Amino acid sequence: MRNTQRLFLGMFLLVCLTSVQASSPRDPGQYFFDQSLGDFSEELELAKENGKKAILIMFEMDECPFCHRMKQTVLNQPEIQDYYKENFMVFSVDIEGDVEMTDFKGQVLSQKDFAFKGNRVRATPVFAFFDLNGDPIKGARFTGATNGPEEFMWLGEYVVDGVYNEMSFTRYKRGKKGN
Repeated sequence: MRNTQRLFLGMFLLVCLTSVQASSPRDPGQYFFDQSLGDFSEELELAKENGKKAILIMFEMDECPFCHRMKQTVLNQPEIQDYYKENFMVFSVDIEGDVEMTDFKGQVLSQKDFAFKGNRVRATPVFAFFDLNGDPIKGARFTGATNGPEEFMWLGEYVVDGVYNEMSFTRYKRGKKGN
């Protein structure tokens, strides 16, 4: 009987450790964001080739506490990372960055000009979705930190399912909360 109890305890611990490990946070730099060579016109082609629904850009800056919070509490969640990797190419743009890049239309400019002049980003974080033509998806832009992983997941589903064509994200969230 003692061996049976040990076996049961060992199996129970293994199941517990596996479930904890499966939901352990992962580095968003490695598991959420895609590496870019700084040419978004090329990234569009890759997104099309890989069957992505859209491109997501997180506009951020180093000293932004809300950006940091998103990375530490939402973008590090495996379920979020897996869903977004499956459906989107995801990039980060520093709104204060002087690094030259190429926008979706092939124009060379700094990251800060792409953010401020090209996309009117003034606060961070901003999560902006772009269709596979490089055009902003109307209604699919979120400024600030989400309330948590669930709301960020809803944002992704809102874009993937094309609900932005039917209603605002605020109305969509209300419907999700009511369910």
